[in-house]
Amino acid sequence: MTLRNQDKPVYVRIREVILDAILVGHYGDGDPLPSVRALAAEQGANPLTVAKAYQGFQDDGLVVVKRGVGMFVASGARAKLKSRERDRFIKDEWPEIRARMKRLGISPAELLDREQA
Repeated sequence: MTLRNQDKPVYVRIREVILDAILVGHYGDGDPLPSVRALAAEQGANPLTVAKAYQGFQDDGLVVVKRGVGMFVASGARAKLKSRERDRFIKDEWPEIRARMKRLGISPAELLDREQA
């Protein structure tokens, strides 16, 4: 897991790292997440920044805290994230992609043909 897109605030990039790890199944429902200190060291970030990123997941109901034990992926978090990310893609990203495809004369069939080749 590494940070990318330097234009975004660090806590947002850390959230994206964790979000991606949950979506791809690196962390499943009920799995422990790295400690704030461990993730801060791994990402070269301030522990308070990591705590802010985790707090956002907690607020969204995607992470649960077990006092004295750590933070864990909440039950149903992956499904919730996947649904939310699909909706965001369709609403925010797809219209721009579709418009660019149209400008460039790229058909969906052409993309599928390239993927199968």
